[in-house]
Amino acid sequence: MGRSHRLVKLLCVVALAAGGALWLAVSTNAAGEDSITGVVRSASGAEAGVWVIAETDELETLFRKIVVTNDDGRFLIPDLPEAAYTVWVRGYGLVDSAKAPAHAGDDLALDVVAASTPREAAAVYPANYWYSLLEIPGTDEFPGTGPSGNGISPNMRTQAHWIDRLKDGCQLCHQMGQKATREVPNLADYDSTLDAWHKRVQIGGSGASMTNTLDRMGRERAVQMYAGWTDRIMAGEVPEMPPRPSGIERNLVLTQWGWSTPRGFIHDEVATDKRNPTLYPNGPVYGVDMRGSLVVADPVAHQSFQLEIPTRVPIVRRSAEYGAAVAEPVPSPYWGLDPNPRAGYANPHNPMMDQKGRVWMTSTIRPSQNPDWCMDSEHPSAQRYPLRRASRHLSYYDTDSEKFVLIDTCYATHHLQFATDANDTLWTSGDTNVVGWLNTKMFDETGDERASQGWCPTVLDTNGDGTLGEYVEPNEPMDPAKDRRISGFAYGIVPHPSDGSIWIARRLPLPGHLVRLDPETCLSEVYEPPWEDPAVASTQWGHGPRGIDVDRNGLIWVALAGSGHIASFDRSKCTVLNGPTATGKHCADGWRLYPTPGPQMKGVDAAGSADFHYYLWVDQFDILGLGAGVPIANGTTSDSLIALLPDTDEMVVLRVPYPLGFYTRGLDGRIDDPDAGWKGRGLWASNDTIANWHNEGGKGMTSEIVRFQIRPHPLAE
Repeated sequence: MGRSHRLVKLLCVVALAAGGALWLAVSTNAAGEDSITGVVRSASGAEAGVWVIAETDELETLFRKIVVTNDDGRFLIPDLPEAAYTVWVRGYGLVDSAKAPAHAGDDLALDVVAASTPREAAAVYPANYWYSLLEIPGTDEFPGTGPSGNGISPNMRTQAHWIDRLKDGCQLCHQMGQKATREVPNLADYDSTLDAWHKRVQIGGSGASMTNTLDRMGRERAVQMYAGWTDRIMAGEVPEMPPRPSGIERNLVLTQWGWSTPRGFIHDEVATDKRNPTLYPNGPVYGVDMRGSLVVADPVAHQSFQLEIPTRVPIVRRSAEYGAAVAEPVPSPYWGLDPNPRAGYANPHNPMMDQKGRVWMTSTIRPSQNPDWCMDSEHPSAQRYPLRRASRHLSYYDTDSEKFVLIDTCYATHHLQFATDANDTLWTSGDTNVVGWLNTKMFDETGDERASQGWCPTVLDTNGDGTLGEYVEPNEPMDPAKDRRISGFAYGIVPHPSDGSIWIARRLPLPGHLVRLDPETCLSEVYEPPWEDPAVASTQWGHGPRGIDVDRNGLIWVALAGSGHIASFDRSKCTVLNGPTATGKHCADGWRLYPTPGPQMKGVDAAGSADFHYYLWVDQFDILGLGAGVPIANGTTSDSLIALLPDTDEMVVLRVPYPLGFYTRGLDGRIDDPDAGWKGRGLWASNDTIANWHNEGGKGMTSEIVRFQIRPHPLAE
């Protein structure tokens, strides 16, 4: 018999004083056997659009469930495993409530109080709202005039270049704007805030990256900007209040399981085969820890564990100790001078599952210098374009045999996607000069990793003859008789579902571009988003493409991390595809840009929200319930996923309110039971920061894997 039935008509009242708030727990028959229900009220009445959080540490993993209140302040937390929970409320404009003990079957009345000051209210705002308070140099200060001028590097040609570095350069590993970064908790250890910022960016395995980014911007000016930001915040400046969840956003159900270790660096995750999301229902979710392991979470058993990813030969670990890249080691306020390697030996980056139960990964299996055959052999790809180095390669974990298989590649790898072709071709990004692939059918049949792989350089058909012939190099002048090779780090990648083409996103040089590769001809096309175009409003200038995906109709979707947009590209609107003018700026009509709803950065009139989108994923099969073909960007600085409803241009923000600091790099969707409605499906994303100790809760916090579900209404059970 359920607890609610055992306690029928029994009234249990417990009063706790905490921050002036009282909570009242009343057990009734209102809740189901595995649900907690209730109402949230303040002195103003029912509190709509606030989060109710239930958490327990009685399972094998830390477990939380989070829902949003309806118009009447009521909530229902469904599908809770048997355990003792603490339940509490968080909402914009409020002080966090006291934590009430509860079990499934309870009905709670939770009292909350309004924040007494804007600063108290702002403590729970997402990082992008705080980051928007940075004072960006004005457009008249660009291009920079260097150390003897305005302190801005001449490489910062425009304000957009500066903003791009503030996002992709400074937020590539962790959020900027959460409490650990916007303030200096140990300010007394430094001579000044400026001194603190000069030293804190040198801490840890990523100190060299942060230092190099600031040097490219103009170190002194950039550090002054950050120090001024911190001083103003510590003196009491706060951002505007974010809107509370409304409409569909109140139907969100979040479930969190702890995984990794306090110093683990999960990069992203996978739950099923992207081409068939009904595979592996209720099965484990897999993540890659860049320290060298595959992380596994079982959401049914509430368990998680890690498996070390092997390499073929020993590999020297990078940045093995704090301060390795700087002249004088700078101790971390959290870890001192303890070693904290940024990347492990295998350095895995991105997982993807196939139809055979294998978890494929881009991972390092050997040192980066390529074997001779990649440069000098009869292999057709080596004949086309020899490759000297590859920083990552391929591997997979067979969930049936529980064994790893390592595959050497001549091309570097980063992200990977399976095509829907007869060869189950696995396409990879990650190389600066080529796009590489593995014929997995051939590899499974022969085990020949050399014959099963290939690559194409990215060459534009600028002479218009339809064939890959002689070409000029990227920095050479055009030759009307030759093609033109283009280069740049290939970040995101996606196979087109109908025409067999492969699309990659290159972030740099600004504004970045999309490349379409035709595998049959090995020829490419290039398309830049509108930027510095007087015919287009500056709010519709986009830059910084990272994540890329495609809907079932073939429309390309991309997250523009620099400018803060979700963008679509429709190649069918292009009147020119090749020839001497097809060098990137020739199809502005193919683009449509949708600004995401984050706050605008100070001093920026063009597109410049504080949003940073690490990647993007298209819900091709309507897994979440918002419709087929809905693009969803990682709201990496806003503790959220951001879905665009293309039919109405509405943005739906699916916020993770606790713990603050949800930094997500990727997502996946799985259908566990197609007949179970919203309960049988959901999206999966994890907290993928390099610094879990920066998140709310501080040292000891771990990554969480989070399931996002949308129910019909906020009280659906």
